[in-house]
Amino acid sequence: MKDLKLYALISVSMLLSLASRAQNPIVQTWFTPDPAPMVYNDTVFLFTDHDEDDAQYFKMKDWQLYSTTDMVNWTYRGTPISTATFPWAKQGDNAWAAQAVERNGKFYWYVCAEDTVPHVHGIGVAVADAPEGPYRDPLQRPLVPGAWGYIDPSIFIDDDDRAYLFWGNNGLWYARLNDDMISLATEVRPVEGLNDEKAFGPLKMKYDYAEGREKLKTNYEEGPWVFKRGGLYYLVYAAGGVPEHLAYSTSPSIDGPWTYAGRIMDEAEASFTIHAGSIEYHGRNFMFYHNGNLPNGGGFRRSTCVEEFAFNADGSIPFIPFTKEGVRTPVRNLNPYQRVEAETMAASYGLKTDRRAGSEHYLTSIHNGDWLRLRAVDFGSEGTARFMASVAAISEGGSIELRLDNLGGDIIGELPVRPTGGTDRWQEQATSMKSVQGVHDLYFLFKGGDDELFRVDYWQFLKHE
Repeated sequence: MKDLKLYALISVSMLLSLASRAQNPIVQTWFTPDPAPMVYNDTVFLFTDHDEDDAQYFKMKDWQLYSTTDMVNWTYRGTPISTATFPWAKQGDNAWAAQAVERNGKFYWYVCAEDTVPHVHGIGVAVADAPEGPYRDPLQRPLVPGAWGYIDPSIFIDDDDRAYLFWGNNGLWYARLNDDMISLATEVRPVEGLNDEKAFGPLKMKYDYAEGREKLKTNYEEGPWVFKRGGLYYLVYAAGGVPEHLAYSTSPSIDGPWTYAGRIMDEAEASFTIHAGSIEYHGRNFMFYHNGNLPNGGGFRRSTCVEEFAFNADGSIPFIPFTKEGVRTPVRNLNPYQRVEAETMAASYGLKTDRRAGSEHYLTSIHNGDWLRLRAVDFGSEGTARFMASVAAISEGGSIELRLDNLGGDIIGELPVRPTGGTDRWQEQATSMKSVQGVHDLYFLFKGGDDELFRVDYWQFLKHE
């Protein structure tokens, strides 16, 4: 019976695998809206919000962190901060969009959360010595006290080392920061031209929450993302009201005037919101956004996606269509002969990661028929001899089956997982396997009984000696 069940699961999983050859959404273990990528030390760190699995409205308790060095395989780096990090914030489900930046060896994570007084969102900041933390709130109060529309902070450091913070929904404000990155050097100022269609696009009637009435406003809605290229400032934002699309404006100065430059993405699939984040990495440009396309996804359960694009010759951003494939060519191949964290993957089915802060994380919620995929794994020309994984298990009967290129591909080995004495007692276990050369996609297919099988911390292949 178990074999029949497994074969059925494999058949279903193979169908899912065909879809999962798409890179989007790039994280499939949790819902990860409002992506905020940052390049540091040749690594892309992705700071995200976290929609709860059972959310029926904006139910967001904490923020998560991921990283990659190849743009196709993403590693979970933990859940470093939550509303509990900020004593001034209403505790629970209001951990909204955020962005982080590194400066002088410290990491500053700017968030919006509901202030307990006056019960509207304000902008806070947490500081750490490493991207994964630990983070602390140095102010013990909001950096920018709460007011209507004070959400979605975007941090930008200019060529002259001056730092600026932009934010706003149905309004757009900014201020320069002091060198300490945790205090304002100027007063809060509205961005000029917000009601000028030449600056931010076509005018339309929108509800003004501050005034409590419909009002003629421009295209700008929320979610600013500020960067600079070739001496020109770019402001990408969610536009058009609900449902939102992505648009952008440009300026020769951080203080404006801004000029509307057009639509760059359509309304997100299965989501009435969208949120941009743009980086350059290894000479290639990537635009991040979110949609509601994961199973059980939707407008309040959103997931990060990414598309590669190239600027036009005149510096303009082209229209970027949504794709299932996402990033087609990795920046580099994955080396399986060094330790790889088990929470690294390009796609997955049925799996979760822990929900902890710190630097130690693991793969969990592993059941019969669950799987993960890794892209562009380079086994080289010498061939492999053994596979090792650090696992924790209470009972026997579970295993990790290794397959090449797809879930129905060649089985190159299987690691039976022996009991270790508990789900918090880790042990390296190994098995021999077929020799593999070249670059392949690699699938882990988890097999066993009906209950949760085991946890996995990391894995590694060993070469022929």
